[in-house]
Formats: sequence, structure tokens, C-alpha cells
Amino acid sequence: MAVPKRRTSTTRKNKRRTHFKLAVPGMVKCDNCGEYKLAHRVCPSCGSYKGEEVVEK
Repeated sequence: MAVPKRRTSTTRKNKRRTHFKLAVPGMVKCDNCGEYKLAHRVCPSCGSYKGEEVVEK
């Protein structure tokens, strides 16, 4: 079984983890009300999708 001979330094560990970060979700403005929503989803504030009212508020 492979066992490290030396302890991994914090600098080396942090260099490895530079690409491990949170991604920002794709937010777009709603065509109907102008509020930000997730792309390709019904707007939670006005209930419209692609200019049509899908969910009644």
C-alpha cells in the first residue's frame, strides 16, 4: 500500500486545490418582469417562461 513518506505542505495542498471552487449559476434577466432567474426555468416572481405565462400568480 502506498503511504506518503513526508507530510504534504499547506502550500502544496493549496496549489492543488486552486481549481476546487464554487461555480456561479447562469443567471439571466426575465423578459417579462426583469428580475434575475436561472436560465431555462420558469421565473419564480412572475411565473412566465419564454414570454408566456405558465404559472398563475
